[in-house]
Amino acid sequence: MCGITGIYAFNMVGGLSMINLAKATEALSSRGPDNQAHYNDDIVGLGHRRLSIIDTSIEANQPMEDETGRYVIIYNGEIYNFKVLRRDLENKGVSFRTQSDTEVLLYLLIKEGSAALQKLNGFFAFAFYDKQTKELLVARDRFGIKPLHYLADNDKLIFASEVKSLLQYGIERNLDYTALYTYLQLNYLPAPMSIISGMKKLRPGCLLRISGSEVNEEEYFTLSHARPKFSGSFDQAIKKLRSLLEESVVDRLVADVPLGTFLSGGTDSSVITALASKHVSGLKSFSIGYKDEPYFDETKFANATAKKLGTDHTVFSLTNNDLFEHLDSVLNYLDEPFADSSALAVYILSRETRKAATVALSGDGADELFAGYNKHAALLRMSNGGFAGSIASGLGPLWRLLPKSRNNRLSNRFRQLERYAKAAKMSPKERYWFLAAIGDHAYAKAMIKDAENIDLELFNNLKSSYMADIGDQDNLNEYLIADQHLVLPNDMLTKVDLMSMANSLEIRVPFLDHRVVTFANSLPQEMKIVPELRKRILQEAFKNDLPPELYNRKKQGFEVPLLKWFRTELKGKINNDLLDNDFIHDQGIFNPEVTDRLKKQLFSGNPGDAHAKIWALIVFQTWYKTCFKV
Repeated sequence: MCGITGIYAFNMVGGLSMINLAKATEALSSRGPDNQAHYNDDIVGLGHRRLSIIDTSIEANQPMEDETGRYVIIYNGEIYNFKVLRRDLENKGVSFRTQSDTEVLLYLLIKEGSAALQKLNGFFAFAFYDKQTKELLVARDRFGIKPLHYLADNDKLIFASEVKSLLQYGIERNLDYTALYTYLQLNYLPAPMSIISGMKKLRPGCLLRISGSEVNEEEYFTLSHARPKFSGSFDQAIKKLRSLLEESVVDRLVADVPLGTFLSGGTDSSVITALASKHVSGLKSFSIGYKDEPYFDETKFANATAKKLGTDHTVFSLTNNDLFEHLDSVLNYLDEPFADSSALAVYILSRETRKAATVALSGDGADELFAGYNKHAALLRMSNGGFAGSIASGLGPLWRLLPKSRNNRLSNRFRQLERYAKAAKMSPKERYWFLAAIGDHAYAKAMIKDAENIDLELFNNLKSSYMADIGDQDNLNEYLIADQHLVLPNDMLTKVDLMSMANSLEIRVPFLDHRVVTFANSLPQEMKIVPELRKRILQEAFKNDLPPELYNRKKQGFEVPLLKWFRTELKGKINNDLLDNDFIHDQGIFNPEVTDRLKKQLFSGNPGDAHAKIWALIVFQTWYKTCFKV
């Protein structure tokens, strides 16, 4: 796990940016605290920060060249099948000087070019340069576990693991209003969008091929529910899933540094911990709890799981003050607006875990594969119809009148029922986007003062691309593919990557082994979710491995108590700083009447989702002040 950055100069003007390479590499220091090094010639510059995980020797440092000196690579990630690939290469006459997966990837690319990507089991972002042909290959893993940002203009292409690195190249900073319009709806920015005009994110499963002044993007992998369907029985599917997941976990236990697991108390992380504990004696597991917020606390489930599995378990029990103390650290690390508030909890969990381990396994990805979210149960209910669904939908006017917030079970239920009533009246595509979003189109457009700066055609094309797999028949598998395209890489994996890398911790995600994903996407809907049970196959497959209280328990979000902060510690910052009417007016981005109305809703007895929208504005304003030196 590392940080990478680089530049490809199209001409002499672009070559002048090479002087910024060291500074751009240094900006990635938290991703790689163990070493910094560079390569550059007249055309290409490559920078690398290393977090040593496999073969911690200096011989495995990067940039790494082959024995002839013709090829060079920088790489961020882990290739779990590198030992198998290494043996194949040795049989073809390749000699290795290190035990690293980096060198295996280097020689595999030399031998097979971009076709090598099909053989990789792991997660990665890398740049591979052929000095003779002057071709640079930049690629990102199948599911977007590792990030890759880039910008191309008339003179150069620059790329990096994080936006803060790209900013060191002295690029022009202009706000992308179409990206802002998207962000105000989703609370994050889906690839290829970036908040700064001209900057992009490389989409998962894609590569860039750069030669001369030509930049071509190619897709080498795509998710699909239309592949061959699993035709066996449910018991056969359970057996297959257990086998694939155990193999995936074992692959991800390879490390030359201390390793543990995240154990939240939910089914997903508990399954991963159960499998890992079979192969690691005294496995360390880590979770966090909220002393002041029992509604959000899951530690009793994590403790029960740890006791049953016999792990060396540590709970970081936090007060609201503990959370609040890390707020600035999280906001200051974000180099692009990202408003999933649970990032704060992941940051603290990663920070504390890093004191005992350098690698941690997590349960991310299971909800998007096996239908674990509240919205999946709602979508199933809408597609099945029935009396309960009709009542929930028909009482929309009542739900609008009742007090709603995320802060306690009853008001959160009213909030969910109102969203259900609205969604039930929509087409499948619009229903999906509505349930994925925090704010709707009307809210986002009203919030932006100069709405004419929004390219609605570009936005609609992006939106359509993320819902391309959704048809007209309320097929839940189609919704899951959309989640794997939209929510998983752009929200969940972005959150985990940013917050873990801020603390130099590598996170591995066994559910996102491409063999597990392909199998999950081949299963019929009823194996994943039925009215009485979400993630059905996962829960049934590991029912005997986990405590009974975990079975079919209510889904609990990994959230933080924002509403209480907004009404106490952060109230002054909201009213007198970031969302101060004079500042909003002088800034000229947001409509003061809309921000004022949102603040009034926040401090009312019926806040609804106002706190999530306010949080998005706080994150944006903090970023804006930093990026534009306000």
